[in-house]
Amino acid sequence: MRLGPVVPILRMFDEARTRAFYVDFLGFAINWEHRFAPDLPLYLQVSRGGCVLHLSAHHGDATPGSALRIEVEALDPLHAELHGSSYTYARPTIEQQPWSREMSVKDPSGNRLVFFERPAL
Repeated sequence: MRLGPVVPILRMFDEARTRAFYVDFLGFAINWEHRFAPDLPLYLQVSRGGCVLHLSAHHGDATPGSALRIEVEALDPLHAELHGSSYTYARPTIEQQPWSREMSVKDPSGNRLVFFERPAL
């Protein structure tokens, strides 16, 4: 039996701020969007490289304030990219932890994304 990749679902509340964070700041692309009707909550998929996330405004789909770890090949270029952005709500720093170097940033719904690079062996 083979397990496939994990696709986390993160709760969102403000569509405009969520788009600004994931697309404009983090550089994710919107792959698709879905609503059961024009006045119902949005569910969408965003991706960047091999990282795929689902974002949902549906009550009960996810818990706001969740945390996830996203492995990156090189943390410094991502850090520089984010600091070069015009996004004014976050300026993450790189921290050395005993297990890896990582950079943490919270989305507008309080979900924490921890970008990390594996230590060289």
